[in-house]
Amino acid sequence: MPRTIYRDQRGVAKFRHEVLAVVLRVSQADLEVLVTDRSREPFTGMPALPGGPLEVDETMEQAVLRYEDGLLDVSRLGHQEQLSTRSEPGRDPFERTVATTYLGLVAPDTEAEGKARWLPVRPSTPMAFDHAQAVTEAVVRLRGKISYTNIAYALAPAEFTLAQLRDVYQAGLGHDVDVTNLSRVLRRRGQIAKTGHREESGLRGGRPPATWTFTRHDYEVTDPFAVLRPTLRGHQ
Repeated sequence: MPRTIYRDQRGVAKFRHEVLAVVLRVSQADLEVLVTDRSREPFTGMPALPGGPLEVDETMEQAVLRYEDGLLDVSRLGHQEQLSTRSEPGRDPFERTVATTYLGLVAPDTEAEGKARWLPVRPSTPMAFDHAQAVTEAVVRLRGKISYTNIAYALAPAEFTLAQLRDVYQAGLGHDVDVTNLSRVLRRRGQIAKTGHREESGLRGGRPPATWTFTRHDYEVTDPFAVLRPTLRGHQ
């Protein structure tokens, strides 16, 4: 089907502007993205990011929250930021559409609501429109920022063991993380502190591990030159 192109009386192109939300969480050391399955053409049945066109009386920030509301508890969003603008002329086969994407992060126990579900992030997973590329951009942004900021607070539980925190960083960075090195770096930066509590004892018995929390729950650049790289064998 050919795309429809509209112009005003002066010949200036008129087009649709939409927002898209790339909301990520960590589950079992795996990144997941919030999606709904499309019920109409184009791309019927394929997973798609929450989003849609702006109203004339709202900002993009208001619009993205409106589309997220009902698909998850928006009060659980620990962090949200504008990601990019996608303006490829053919990204929507029906009409000229420009999309502004947002990266949102939530804790592991955040449930999908309504028609939404959590989809494991995989490079090979097909998605509607160019939404797979938007997810890739979001993951790249997260992997860059998780090294030099405290942004992991938005993906972690309020209280966590160091093993659970390692899972968050492994999912965010995309490679194995040594828990001892990680805790040393974050404690040196003053990013985490003990809560004084311990995790409930499991079936294995033994002394339950201590729980920790982030010292701040708002975004902060903690080490602008840091890069958390994979641990090399023999150099732990």
